[in-house]
Amino acid sequence: MLVDSPPEQRAETAPAPPTHRAIRVLGLFASVALLVLVALASIAIGAKSLPLGDVWHGLFHDSGTYADVVVGDRVSRTVLGLLAGAALGLSGAVLQALTRNPLADPGLLGINAGASAAVVTAITYFGVTSLTGYVWFAFAGAAVVGALVWFLGGSRGATPVRLALAGTAISAALYGYLQAVMIMDDAALSKMRFWTVGSLASATGSTITQVAPFFAVGTVVALLLARPLNAVAMGDDTARALGANLNRTRALAMLSATVLCGAATAACGPIVFVGLMVPHVVRSFTGPDLRWILPYATILSPVLLLSADVLGRLIARPAELQVGIVTAIVGGPVFIYLVRRRRTAQL
Repeated sequence: MLVDSPPEQRAETAPAPPTHRAIRVLGLFASVALLVLVALASIAIGAKSLPLGDVWHGLFHDSGTYADVVVGDRVSRTVLGLLAGAALGLSGAVLQALTRNPLADPGLLGINAGASAAVVTAITYFGVTSLTGYVWFAFAGAAVVGALVWFLGGSRGATPVRLALAGTAISAALYGYLQAVMIMDDAALSKMRFWTVGSLASATGSTITQVAPFFAVGTVVALLLARPLNAVAMGDDTARALGANLNRTRALAMLSATVLCGAATAACGPIVFVGLMVPHVVRSFTGPDLRWILPYATILSPVLLLSADVLGRLIARPAELQVGIVTAIVGGPVFIYLVRRRRTAQL
C-alpha cells in the first residue's frame, strides 16, 4: 500500500498551473534568444578588434585573409563554449538532484580532479603535448574517477552522503598527487598552467568533433532522467513509493554527469562555478521541478560561459583573460551570497 506524500512533497511534483507553464515556455524562448545574441557577440568581439564587415565576410567567405582566419577561430571557440557550457550546467543540475545538495557542482564527485590528474600524468610520463592527446586522457580520468566514486559510495547501495564523501576523499588525494608531480616536474608545470585555469582559446574543429558525441549522449540521458530524479530528490522512501528505480536512476545520473563534465573538462580544462551557479539560480524561478531546471540550465549555462569569455577578451586587450579565471572571480562572491542566503533561510 502506497503511503501518501506530505503536502509539500506533493506540491513539488504537482503539474504547474497553465499560466505558469506558459510563462516558463516563454522564458525558454527568451533564453534561447539571449543565447543567440551572446553567441553572435562571441564571434563579433575578440581580443583583436575587427570591423563588423570583416566579421561578416569571414563568416560566409573563405578567402584565407587574416580576418577570415580570426573569425574562424572565434566560431570554433563559440561552438565549444556552447557545448561545454551546456554540459557543465546540465551536469551540475543532475548532481545537485542526485546528492540533494543545491550547492553541489561537478567537482564534488571528483570528476574535475580525475581529468586533471590524468592530463598531468599524460604530460609527465607519456610525453603528450597536444590538446588532442589531452582530451582522451582527461576523459578517461574523469570516467575512472566517476566509476570509483560510484563503487566506493556503495554501488547499488549508494546514497547522496556516501557519494559526496567518496568524491571529496578522491579529489583530495588526486589534487595532492597533481601538485606533487607539478612541483617535481617544471616542464609539466609550464604545460599544465594554461590548461588548469580553463580556457576556450585552444578550440579547434578537431577537438569539437572528438567530444561532441559525448556531449550528445550525456545530454540525452540527463534530460530523460528529469522525472525519475524528481522522485529521488524527495527521499528514498517516497521515490520507492512512486515506483522509481533508485539504483538505476543514480547509476544513470552518475554516468551522464561524468560523461558531460568529463568531456567539457577534457576540451577546456576545469572551469569552476558554472555547474554550481546556473542550476541554483534557475531553481529560484522554476521551482524544484527538474523537467524545467534541466532545459533552462542547458540553455543559460553557455550564456554565462560565453559572456565570461567575451569579458575576458575585452578587459585584457590585446591579450585575454582565460574564461576559467573570469568565472572564478564572478563565482566566488556569488557562491558566498548563496551560502549566506541558504543559512539565513534555515535560521
